[in-house]
Amino acid sequence: MTKAIITVVGKDAVGIIAKVCTYLADNQVNILDITQTIVDGFFNMMMIVDVTDTQKTFEQVSNELTEIGKSIGVQTKIQLEEIFNQMHRI
Repeated sequence: MTKAIITVVGKDAVGIIAKVCTYLADNQVNILDITQTIVDGFFNMMMIVDVTDTQKTFEQVSNELTEIGKSIGVQTKIQLEEIFNQMHRI
């Protein structure tokens, strides 16, 4: 299993979760865990996903998620779990 971390941050708006989750489903990226909050009008979501079955390269998924984020006014990033863990290790 190849896990990745997706973060979505920006001003809250209708359809953010739907847009991101539809893209993931259409590309065979399975959501393993998800959390989201809205604080004072700002949306924050973190997802742990399995990218094992996608037919796209990790770079393609990353670029397309970035473009989806731009189209809905949020910042969307994806990192492989191993890189995320190394960056946040003390």
